[in-house]
Amino acid sequence: MKLCYFNDFRLGVVKGDQVVDVTDAAKDLPHRDTRDLIAGVIEHWDKYKSKIEAAANSGKGVALSSVRLRSPVPRPGNIDCMAVNYMEDGTLKEKPAINCFHKAATAVIGNGDTMVLPDVPATIFEGEAELALVIAKRASNVKAADYKQYIFGYTCFIDGSARGLPPPGNVFFQMKSRDTFAPIGPWLVTADEIPDPQKLDIELKNNGQVMQKFNTDDMAHQIPRVIEWLSSIHPLEPGDVVATGTNHRGLNAFMDGDKIELTIEKIGTLKFNVKDEHKRTWERTTRSQHKDAGKEGPHTPQTGGKYAAAK
Repeated sequence: MKLCYFNDFRLGVVKGDQVVDVTDAAKDLPHRDTRDLIAGVIEHWDKYKSKIEAAANSGKGVALSSVRLRSPVPRPGNIDCMAVNYMEDGTLKEKPAINCFHKAATAVIGNGDTMVLPDVPATIFEGEAELALVIAKRASNVKAADYKQYIFGYTCFIDGSARGLPPPGNVFFQMKSRDTFAPIGPWLVTADEIPDPQKLDIELKNNGQVMQKFNTDDMAHQIPRVIEWLSSIHPLEPGDVVATGTNHRGLNAFMDGDKIELTIEKIGTLKFNVKDEHKRTWERTTRSQHKDAGKEGPHTPQTGGKYAAAK
């Protein structure tokens, strides 16, 4: 099943090119407003699955093209992002140490929304294409072998980054938790539709040009280990989001006017825009292209716009 939010955060089920409103099927769940409804649906899925399926089958659908899709998990309690979790097409000689960071839940945006680049002297702005999983039930000290029962579903995730901000060492919070730096969507696909999440093609296009292209089988620490490790540090709750990392070789500058499309096999395509009032520019090259050309630094330097003269 594909669950989504649309328009004024109505809960929907996607069926082909249609979406059916199923909000009323779960309206008796406690919630502040409909943006919180998905967490209750996930937590009580055993009870509400049949109700939602019945509503989806009996309700009248409307065209997906006529609605505004929102993030399928607009208010996750936690967003845990795995760091350096791919073998980078075999270019890493050793498996990196397992690592993670938190991203602010208020950074979440949805399909068709806009990532806004802030007025800060970043060396580059990037967005990392990632498979994200959504937690099904409270997970604490989970064994790797039991991971499947803790995953409700999967979705597309972009980990936005403002890299190189001063002072040195003061990195992840100010780099990762910027407003609009967590696009999620276009919907949430329940885990039963994806029997093997470690064999999914991921592709990111920037203005129609393929920049990132890799498969989840290249993860250094695969999903069972990720769930085991994260849940040994803090409990995961229903509706929490875990982003599983990216292949950094295809990372490229996000700039004003860019139209981004992230497609993950068996899930769908998340689309959003990029806006930068300061019109900063970089060469349209990936990290691997920059490195293969023998140039210095991990990525291409800024070429124009605000802060360029100071670099």
